[in-house]
Amino acid sequence: MYEFLGPSLKEGPLPAVFYFALSARDSLHLDPFNQPARFLSAYPLRVFSMTLPGHHLDKAEALGDWAKEIKKGHNILETFSAQAVQVIEKLIAQNVIKRGKLGVAGLSRGGFIGCHVAAKTPLVSHILGFAPLTKLSHLKEFEGMDVAPLELSHLVPHLSNRHLRFYIGNHDTRVGTEHCFHFFSSLVEDAYRKKIRTSPLELIIGPSVGHQGHGTLPPVFRAGAQWLAEQLGCYHG
Repeated sequence: MYEFLGPSLKEGPLPAVFYFALSARDSLHLDPFNQPARFLSAYPLRVFSMTLPGHHLDKAEALGDWAKEIKKGHNILETFSAQAVQVIEKLIAQNVIKRGKLGVAGLSRGGFIGCHVAAKTPLVSHILGFAPLTKLSHLKEFEGMDVAPLELSHLVPHLSNRHLRFYIGNHDTRVGTEHCFHFFSSLVEDAYRKKIRTSPLELIIGPSVGHQGHGTLPPVFRAGAQWLAEQLGCYHG
């Protein structure tokens, strides 16, 4: 159900990150999608991954598969998130993940999934997103569909008390820079209402690169990995 990078599970509990991008294997091994996992694996932690919905197909077809399943009434995000939480709880119970030292990270749709997983369990303390999808209805695959109940906007009350950092290009037309900013602003406002005066929420907007401005460069992946690892108490040896 999952794959991982890092020390043997027999070595006891360590900080951990669940990284979502493509299939479990490709997320950890296929360049450039695996770069966050590769940078994270330089630290004394474990990087886990699970296959995202639709990634039994070609990665270009996965979101189209999401749309087909949602049209059929299948809440694939709820199903996947529940499965991920079960895996997390099992690994903590097995003394594999150090309690209080767990983050999720994701690239594009993986960031969207990571937020759904984090919203379902307080065991996730940190969230890292690279060019994260935040508004499903922005994508052409979901044009004309009612996906409002699945949007990240509904998760704001569950996420505004976490440590979160997003990186996105200043003109990302694939996932929508403006949607990412709006979601982030909603998190900040909710944290303020909860009297979290110095909320650990960060949005870093840089120059867009790649097709539709949706690319992420290696230095950004490295910076995000370093931030998350250090937040979890891990440093280079």
